[in-house]
Amino acid sequence: MSTATDIQATEARYVLQTYKRLPVVFVRGDGRRIIDIEGRAYLDFLSGIGVSVLGHGHPALARAVAEQAAALLHTSNLYFHPLQGKVAERLSALSGLQRTFFCNSGTEAMEACLKFARRYWFTQGVRGRTHYVAFEHGFSGRSMGALSVTANPHYREPFEPLIPGVTFVSPTDVAGLDAAVSSSTAAIVVEPLQGEGGVRPIPPAMAAAIERACTRTGALLIADEVQCGLGRTGAPFYFQTLGLTPDLVTVGKALGGGVPVGAALVAEHVAAQVLPGDHGTTYGGNLLAMRAALVVLEALMDQGLQAHVAETGTYFEAKLRALAATRPVIADVRGAGLMRGLELTRDAAPVVEGALARGLIVNRTAERVVRMLPPYTVTTAEIDEAVAILDAVLAGLPAEVESR
Repeated sequence: MSTATDIQATEARYVLQTYKRLPVVFVRGDGRRIIDIEGRAYLDFLSGIGVSVLGHGHPALARAVAEQAAALLHTSNLYFHPLQGKVAERLSALSGLQRTFFCNSGTEAMEACLKFARRYWFTQGVRGRTHYVAFEHGFSGRSMGALSVTANPHYREPFEPLIPGVTFVSPTDVAGLDAAVSSSTAAIVVEPLQGEGGVRPIPPAMAAAIERACTRTGALLIADEVQCGLGRTGAPFYFQTLGLTPDLVTVGKALGGGVPVGAALVAEHVAAQVLPGDHGTTYGGNLLAMRAALVVLEALMDQGLQAHVAETGTYFEAKLRALAATRPVIADVRGAGLMRGLELTRDAAPVVEGALARGLIVNRTAERVVRMLPPYTVTTAEIDEAVAILDAVLAGLPAEVESR
């Protein structure tokens, strides 16, 4: 069997170096634990960046994937199969939006929504209504369209020019939003709870301003719920918590429990303007992804998992706030449910590395934020364990670094 050193050396030679990986090689998982090639177990509080919501090695998911792989994996979207309608029906019940377009990732879902927003106006004979308004700290993906509504210059600048006509507004600047949204705006794009940008909830005042702007101008609303949706915050979608009424919603990550799948949820009045041939995908909605999605949605909707997330999310917040009260390096505690961020007074990288060395997986985002996205099945005992590890890591920071 290859060693960790062998695996890293082969990647260094043959794999395009677009990721800065931490020096650990994972080979299997069990519940909320993930095991490296040397047999060491880690408590997983990242779940593959919000993906493995049922944990690792979940019996029902493993069984469903194996059964489906043995029966039929793929037919293309030229034909019907029994599962897309079932998944779409459940997504409609959760979101209140009537239609679903299946794809393979959250980024693809955003590409679809950007296209559908333009198609909506074009079908009605409105030309030139192609402008988008998005938010600072927002992140919607790295493909050219999704990147165009992603604010961070670090991601954008090497690939410009991107799609023209995108205006970015601060999430706290209500007047700026009012000025930016006009009769040329096709859609407003918002992460109701921003993930990559630092686990930042959109303020209620901005949510209300978004609703007013859409009513005033007719602009569509695209809610990017790839990270915060499908139960992650303790509610089915965070747009519901904020009182937003989106016309389009992007989902991904959690939906397949680890099997790649994404979806654009589309309100009926928008769906009516989208015609056959306007968009497509070879793999989107394949049987394997749909079977996995059904397992996740059944757990969420029928087996009490949503209530468990809400309960453990409240417990998690209390533990993190208690930690912050004893560690001045923590400047803020943000998030909802099982989507939490600790903003530090310094770079978060040493904390992430220190946690990994002690057997806890978290990650760094927005430079100073420790982001945590544990599986939905996490227990209060595991939360206690994770917070104790974070406490030990923070206690071990050099005093002169912590006081900056």
